[in-house]
Amino acid sequence: MKKVIFILALALTGSMTFAQDTPLEISGSADVYYKYDFAKASNIGTSFASDQNSVSLGMIDIALKKTTGKTSFVGEVSFGPRGQYQSILNGDGTLSNESNSFHIQNLYVTYAATDKLSFTAGYMGTFIGYEVISPVANFHYSTSYLFTNGPFQNAGIKANYAISDKVGLMVGGFNSTWNFYSADPMKGLNAIGAQLSLTPTEGVSAYLNFMDGSESGTIVDLTATFQLSEKFKLGLNAADWSAPGDSDFGYTGVALYPSVAVTENFGLGLRAEYFKAKENSAMFGLSADNSVTAFTLSANLKAGGLTVIPEFRLDSAKDDNFFESDMTTPTKSAAQASIALVYGF
Repeated sequence: MKKVIFILALALTGSMTFAQDTPLEISGSADVYYKYDFAKASNIGTSFASDQNSVSLGMIDIALKKTTGKTSFVGEVSFGPRGQYQSILNGDGTLSNESNSFHIQNLYVTYAATDKLSFTAGYMGTFIGYEVISPVANFHYSTSYLFTNGPFQNAGIKANYAISDKVGLMVGGFNSTWNFYSADPMKGLNAIGAQLSLTPTEGVSAYLNFMDGSESGTIVDLTATFQLSEKFKLGLNAADWSAPGDSDFGYTGVALYPSVAVTENFGLGLRAEYFKAKENSAMFGLSADNSVTAFTLSANLKAGGLTVIPEFRLDSAKDDNFFESDMTTPTKSAAQASIALVYGF
């Protein structure tokens, strides 16, 4: 549910037991997609699935995990636009593909001091948000405005403590800026982050997240999952971000994720999102002081490790935010259809 799903139990919850030595674990994913925007040009500005009328690459992602006694190591690297320049700033500080051909998604170590307390240090998928970079962990292939405009990675050190089997707490110090493995040397670990995790009953989990720093600003984020029946699940993500020193620069939003498992290998899901750019800020995909309501309907058809994801998306803004097919006439709405092939291993 966090930025990298396979490390949840290790890095984002408070519960950890003393592990025995394990063999090196290898996992990952590969994905390709086709997207058609009905304006006949890329029109909806969120992460991934951005190429118009093209069979295009997502990424190949490879993750390594090893546990030896009380210590664990996780390393994850991706090749391709989804894991590289479409989501992470390159060395020149721009969203371009000219600086590198790969990206490290995770590189950190964890030490289990007791069966309740652990420490993790390194470059980690963020604990903030519902959706993740790897498409294996998302029901929908395209991503939300909340995901696109939030953090992807945080470098730093954190402590996880299991208060009980239903309550966990994480606190940490993180580099001054999101998504960079190195900090401003004059600021260092000046961002403070915390997460309260709750699992009050079977099928219900919630994470209340917070981060504040002089460069990263202040973000408060809630994610939750409710398994309402054997087949029906509801997800929730709500967040508010204010830039440092300016409460009118940032965003606020909420997204609901109802899904139903029609059969063992076929599911249907909807993402319903409301996202607002604050008065003084233009967000990625949305003009300043504007809001958008986005509905994304997706299906998941599974065959072994392969998931086929056909998807239809309709975004409607309060004010003009998109373009008609001539790409010069502004309009309030945009629609696209896509199909993705995602293989997890």
